[in-house]
Amino acid sequence: MGQRRSPLGVVDLERVAARGWPGLESGSLGDWLLRAGGGFTGRANSALVVGDPRTALPAAVDAVARWYDDRGLRPCAQLPGRQSRGADEAFAAAGWERDIDTLVLSAPLSVPPAPEVPVDLSPTPDDAWLAGYRYRGAELPAMAREVLTRGEDVTFAAVRLDPAPAPLAAVARGAVAGGWLGVTAVTVHEQHRRRGLGTALMAALLAWGAGRGATSVYLQVVSDNAPALALYRRAGFIEHHRYHYRRRPG
Repeated sequence: MGQRRSPLGVVDLERVAARGWPGLESGSLGDWLLRAGGGFTGRANSALVVGDPRTALPAAVDAVARWYDDRGLRPCAQLPGRQSRGADEAFAAAGWERDIDTLVLSAPLSVPPAPEVPVDLSPTPDDAWLAGYRYRGAELPAMAREVLTRGEDVTFAAVRLDPAPAPLAAVARGAVAGGWLGVTAVTVHEQHRRRGLGTALMAALLAWGAGRGATSVYLQVVSDNAPALALYRRAGFIEHHRYHYRRRPG
């Protein structure tokens, strides 16, 4: 992949990413997007703070809190790039706690050679795929399948090295929206790491995304995941922007 920068700005790319991983319910506060997904993942259960909330920032913070309180969820806001600094200060002033940065990496999409390891693609995740995906190291809750399949155009990649019922060796998810491929949920089983399976998953998803009309690719990596950052940078990804979450205490 080349090293040219994305033609989209922070706000537009975050809106594209929201289409690739939406919640089960959504609302709006001016330009801000409110998302609820039963508590599964920050992306599906946070207010995407981009644009103008059309009200004073302290009032916007209170409105976000009420929206999530009404749904029995801990209020959370996703704050991307420099454009959210004013809002970030308002959430901080209200005592909301800050998470570490997540890096959004991007690259122009080019199709690499077919992976040597067979990768299966499916429009829906089966039970083996769901068992293979570890969100923050934990098993998935009941609503995970519905959240994962909510994107506009999604596929689920899997690598099987041993016959069933042995677990899958690696899984990942791809979603195309607005000419962008989003790569998420990359999970390689511990005993199969450092064997090129992550690279194989990426190659299969890039080919799939190109076939769906995508010309660029993005992914998100927490800032303390050094091995993943090294892998993606070797593959030609560069940092597009960063975001972090703020959650109301308790």
